[in-house]
Amino acid sequence: MALLAGQTVVAQNVKKDSATLKTISNYILSNYDCYNDLRDLCKQIGHRISGSPQAEQAVLWGKKVLEQTGCDKVYLQEVMVPHWVRGEEQGMIINKKGMRSSIEISSLGNAVGTGPQGIEAPLLIINNIEQLQRMRPEEVKGKIVFFNYHFNQTNINTFESYGPCVYYRWGAPSEAAKMGASAVVIRSVSSAFDDKPHTGSMSYNKKYPAIPSVAISNLAADKLAKEINTQGAMRMYIRTTCEMLPDVKSYNVIAEITGSEIPNEIICFGGHLDSWDIGEGAHDDGAGVVQSIDVIRTFMKLGIKPKRTIRAILFMNEENGLRGGQKYAEEAARNKENHILAIESDAGGATPHGFSMTMSREQKAKIKSWLPLLLPYGIYDFTRDGGGADIGPLQRKFGTPVMELLPDSQRYFDMHHSANDVFENVHRRELCLGSVAMTAMVYLVSMYGL
Repeated sequence: MALLAGQTVVAQNVKKDSATLKTISNYILSNYDCYNDLRDLCKQIGHRISGSPQAEQAVLWGKKVLEQTGCDKVYLQEVMVPHWVRGEEQGMIINKKGMRSSIEISSLGNAVGTGPQGIEAPLLIINNIEQLQRMRPEEVKGKIVFFNYHFNQTNINTFESYGPCVYYRWGAPSEAAKMGASAVVIRSVSSAFDDKPHTGSMSYNKKYPAIPSVAISNLAADKLAKEINTQGAMRMYIRTTCEMLPDVKSYNVIAEITGSEIPNEIICFGGHLDSWDIGEGAHDDGAGVVQSIDVIRTFMKLGIKPKRTIRAILFMNEENGLRGGQKYAEEAARNKENHILAIESDAGGATPHGFSMTMSREQKAKIKSWLPLLLPYGIYDFTRDGGGADIGPLQRKFGTPVMELLPDSQRYFDMHHSANDVFENVHRRELCLGSVAMTAMVYLVSMYGL
């Protein structure tokens, strides 16, 4: 009899939870509040690099929108962030006859500038880092190294192509500097075939000189590689005035609904407010920001009382410092908070298919047991390990279980870190489905824990 009673309770919970998830989905897909929020963020504020006036405006905007939900608490968490400014950019290709043609360049984030006169030097094409490492320093010294490493178009999950490629943006410039290069040009870390170069963060190895580093588009890289192979030696002129200014005070924006039964267990979820200074940061990561706001709003609008505390975090400075994520973890440690799960949305606003997860086998099994509840909303993929950059410090410091929303990746790296990342390239329904997935997951964990 006890067994039958237990099965009845489980059946009733499934029925109740199924109805709640349907109500959540209906509300989000009927109102598309997150889409309207994203329009405001992108069109009223625009791109939001850390330390900029736009980033400051985004903090105030996020606080206001979250306060309008009527949730229990909204507050700012102070964090000092880097302040890199792009300045002016000019690129020229010079052939053997001395003819010059313009090429659009995009400085890599955190890079140093060339100085007002710019740099002109012979261009050395390198297809991979192993090729560079086989060369003698005298073959590289004084030249502008062009890393012509291709984004692998054969991977169905495009994030599998991003990892190997991003090294050429992040670490390869210092390898070239080690050999005496005067500057670096990279093929954009992108799946796109267009003339829009992609930026992104890079880091200098302090053992070697910091040299100017820029990206060119895939089409420009194809053309340049062809010209070098057919015409022989070429030169390049680069002028950039980017620079790193002193750190600036900024904030993470945090909102929460206190748990009705186990308030000391916290489920946090979020995206990052900052974006690169080209485009509008719509997919990266305006989408994650507005989806996280939507979770709080939906709980409040529908009167859902989570048993555990749920907390939305709009992180600052994911793109070129990760200061917001680090600060949040530091404060969690100082306050002795107990985070039972952290979820991130930072892979764009396309149709969601599931979540990546880094947690114990038992915790994964519990989440997968909810698959019948989530399948009606297209959420089926729980096969990958992973989390997110901003919640990474929580996982490393405390071993917190982490998850990341997995949207369809096919178009993401066409837009990522480029002028293509604008509001018009986000589909309303797909963005809202991401909100549904995030809210459903937060609801289930808030009711049943991990």
